[in-house]
Amino acid sequence: MKKQFLRMLAALLALTLIFALCACGAAEPEGDPSSADGGGVMTHAEYDAADLDSAVTVETYVQAKQAWADGKATLYTQAEDGAYFIYQMACTEEEFDSLTPGTKIRVSGTKSEWTGEVEIINATFELLEGNFIPEPLDVTEMLGDDELAAHQNEFVAFKGMTVEPQTDAAGNEVAFLYNWDGSGSEGNDLYFDVSLNGEKYTFTVRANLCGADSDVYKAVKALKVGDVIDMEGFLYWYDGPNPHITSVVPAE
Repeated sequence: MKKQFLRMLAALLALTLIFALCACGAAEPEGDPSSADGGGVMTHAEYDAADLDSAVTVETYVQAKQAWADGKATLYTQAEDGAYFIYQMACTEEEFDSLTPGTKIRVSGTKSEWTGEVEIINATFELLEGNFIPEPLDVTEMLGDDELAAHQNEFVAFKGMTVEPQTDAAGNEVAFLYNWDGSGSEGNDLYFDVSLNGEKYTFTVRANLCGADSDVYKAVKALKVGDVIDMEGFLYWYDGPNPHITSVVPAE
């Protein structure tokens, strides 16, 4: 009788231990449940560390709108800790019109890369409360350095750069070209070369960002070789820095 009682007690204790272990296994994980590891919103550092072709979710602020077509929007966006280029995000035309500079959005999509430009594709979004517009970061002295890539897609400034000559289709020396090879005309993208400390760089005015009636488009058309200028724009990448310029003024 005593042995039977002891066996029953041992079985009860074992059952109690099993229930305790199951309860521990079902406990909530430590840490922020909205972290990237949990499939939630990423910091910019977590986004940087994510693999290409992986799913990403970020919270960011619209800074400029490049284009809308066929229910898809392309945006320049930036948060306090970094910037994101959003390529062809699902968006109605009405929603696109409402995305004014500073508007906060949560974007979910796929991290991708095209000719060095890291971007989010196949994206959807939702509106959030909040507003943020950054001051341009002066990256002039970073040109030619690896650290510049860390500021890809940010709103940046370049100071005291000299306009360099290009050659158009007729063999004339000019300060800018319509399209990268001079094949375009009024209303197409503008390409112009500038230099700093003996190094030359190609900058662009994207016509679907700043059209022919914009101040920056007119300013680039008025440039002369040798002009020294200050600029602002978004640090786009195309096999190296290829900023999309939004402002050009004579250097201070």
